Amino acid sequence: MTALSLRARDADVIDTELAVIGAGMAGLAAELFASNRGVATLVIGGPSELRYASGPFDLLAIHPTEQRKLWSDPFAGIEALVHDHPLHPYARLSRESIGAAFSELLLYLAQAGLPYERHVDRNCELVTSLGTVKHTYCVPRSMWPGVLCWQSKPECLFVALRGMKDFSARHIVAALADQWPAARALRISLPGAEDLTELSADYAARCCDLPEIRARLAQAILPELGTAKAVGLPAVLGFARPTEAIADLEQRLGVPVFEIPIPPVSVPGLRLAAAFERQLRARGQAAMLLHNRVLEAKHDDDGSFLLEVGTTQARYAVRAKAVLLATGRFLGKGLEADRQRIRETLFDLPVHQPASRAEWHRLDMLDPRGHPVSQAGLETDEHLRPLGASGRAAFPTLFAAGSILAHQDWTRSKCGSGLAIATAYGAVSAYCQAKASGQV
Repeated sequence: MTALSLRARDADVIDTELAVIGAGMAGLAAELFASNRGVATLVIGGPSELRYASGPFDLLAIHPTEQRKLWSDPFAGIEALVHDHPLHPYARLSRESIGAAFSELLLYLAQAGLPYERHVDRNCELVTSLGTVKHTYCVPRSMWPGVLCWQSKPECLFVALRGMKDFSARHIVAALADQWPAARALRISLPGAEDLTELSADYAARCCDLPEIRARLAQAILPELGTAKAVGLPAVLGFARPTEAIADLEQRLGVPVFEIPIPPVSVPGLRLAAAFERQLRARGQAAMLLHNRVLEAKHDDDGSFLLEVGTTQARYAVRAKAVLLATGRFLGKGLEADRQRIRETLFDLPVHQPASRAEWHRLDMLDPRGHPVSQAGLETDEHLRPLGASGRAAFPTLFAAGSILAHQDWTRSKCGSGLAIATAYGAVSAYCQAKASGQV
C-alpha cells in the first residue's frame, strides 16, 4: 500500500515520526513531551477542546465517587483508586512519572508566559463563579491569590461586570456567607463597554489587555474597596498578557487581585490553547494541522500509518511511523454510538462497553455510582497501546491517551487534566523506550 492508494491522491504528502490525533489536553501535552525528546511530531485536530477548560488542572479529587470522598493528597487518592480499580489508566503509571509529567508541562507553560501554581503534594481549593469551592491540583497564577484568600478568608471584594450574565458577585457572596462572612459584592461596568447589554468574556479580556482600560477599571473599584484585603474578578483580566494585567491592577489597587473561574467558553482555556500553539509552532520538531480531522487511517505493510487529513474531503496525506490517539470520547469524536454499540471511529478498535445498550445508563440520572457508559473506551496494554480483538496490542506503534481510555469516569473523579497529561507522558515515554531498544 502506498500513499497514492488513499483518496487524497493529489494531496500534499507529509512525513512525520509521530502523528498525534486530537488537539485537546492529551494531544497537545503529547506533542510537547514528544518534541522535548527530539521526536518529529504532527498534531492533527479540530478546534481545541481546551477552549472549554476553566483553567485549573485536576489530578484526582474524589474517590470513591459514590461516597464523594474528597482527597487532600491526590497521590494517596490515586493509590486508593488503583487498588480498588486496577484497570484504571492511572494503574499504568507510577507516581514518579505522573509527577514528572506535571513538572515538565508546568515548566513549559511558564516559559510560554502562562505560569501555574500548586502545592506539589496536595490539592488546593478555590471559589468558582457558582459560589462553590473547587478541589483541584494546579491553578493559573492569576487564580492563586484566590486559593490563599480562601485559606484565611480576609475581607474581600468580589467584583462583577455588567453584561456578564454568567457571573454574579452577589450570588458568590450569598453562597459563601456562612464560610466567608467578610466577603462583599460590587457590580460595575467595564470601562468602554458601558452601553453593552451583553459582555462576552473574550471581549472583556481583550479590553483588559489595554493599560487605559485597566486604569479606569481600578478607578471604578477604588471608591468601594474600603478595608478589603483582596479583590476577586471574573477570569477576563487580559487575554495576551494576563500576568502583566493583574500586576498592573494590583499596583493600582494596593491589594492582591485574583481571577475566578467562569463557565466555558472560558478565557483561561483560550489562553491555554494559544500558549500551546504559540510555543509549539516555535519548535522545529513540532507541527500542527489544526481545524482538520483524520478522515481515514490505515496501517501499511511496512508498519507505518497512512492518514487522510482534511475537513470534509482529504487535503493532506500523512505518513507516520507511530500514531497516538488522543481523540477523546463522543465530543471529540473518538467514539461513536449507534443503536447497537459504541465504536472507535478510526481503526474500529474494540471498545470496552456494557453488553447491551439497555445497560448504558442507570434508571436514576443522578445515581451516585455514575453510568456504565462513562467507563467506555479503549483498553490498553501496560505500554498504553490499544488492544485488538486478540487481546494483544492492535499495532506495535499505536498508542492512546486521555479520555478515550476505558475504565475511568474522569468527570466524577475530578481527574480529567491529570489523566490526559499523565497518560500522554506515559504513551510518549513508551514509544521512546521501544524506539531506543530497537523494537520499532
